[in-house]
Amino acid sequence: MGIDFHNKGNRDTYTTRRADDSWTEVINNLVPIENISNALDVGCGGGIYSKAMVDMGVDSVTGIDFSEVILEGARENCEAYENISFKHGDAFKTGLDGNSFNLVLERALIHHIKDLESCFKEAYRMMKDNGFYIVQDRTPDDCLLEGSDNHIRGYFFELFPRLAEKEKNRRYESQFVFKNLKAAGFKDIEEVKLWEVRKVYESKWQLLKDLSERTGRSILHELDDKELERLTDHIDEIITADYNIVEKDRWTIWKSVK
Repeated sequence: MGIDFHNKGNRDTYTTRRADDSWTEVINNLVPIENISNALDVGCGGGIYSKAMVDMGVDSVTGIDFSEVILEGARENCEAYENISFKHGDAFKTGLDGNSFNLVLERALIHHIKDLESCFKEAYRMMKDNGFYIVQDRTPDDCLLEGSDNHIRGYFFELFPRLAEKEKNRRYESQFVFKNLKAAGFKDIEEVKLWEVRKVYESKWQLLKDLSERTGRSILHELDDKELERLTDHIDEIITADYNIVEKDRWTIWKSVK
């Protein structure tokens, strides 16, 4: 089935969170934010991380996404931020001027990309010399960690093994990402693991509602409504906490320099 990013029903699915301090802390450790005047957020979704970069001190952020529908949600989500702008385009042909950005972020994007080298070369083209490139995604190992009260995502794959297969098939091993970054011309490549807080739920009910609406979770669009109900019932039964549930996801971040 899969998510349809162009369906108006999914307009706001990537606007309902804020970037957690666990994310901003690791980015601050990797990139001298105080020196970043112009950043690009490729595959920006609802603009959550565009806002985060401005809040961290970046002077100007451009968000780009291939879905006009998703961009409608992003513009509304970021309407209070005058220094964030959005443009329709994709990771292979952004339509933006080259040599323009000190920082390019591609978060939760590359598992949707078949040709990594072309994607990375376009990022390289747009970056200023000595600019920073941050790619954040999950490796197969990140995806298939067991479920817990914090790692809710793990239960998806324990209950539905076919989702685990889909994850393994669409995620890249770290060495493959390294190889393609080097092929695109990047240097000083390093890898960091991050347990990022996805969201804090005041109650289990809020978590189950989030899951039942597939909010910001493209993998759950692979389940039909009955399967999704089975999943939420399973998580309702297995999660021990009723309040203040801190959901975390494991990510890999690759930082490189032009």
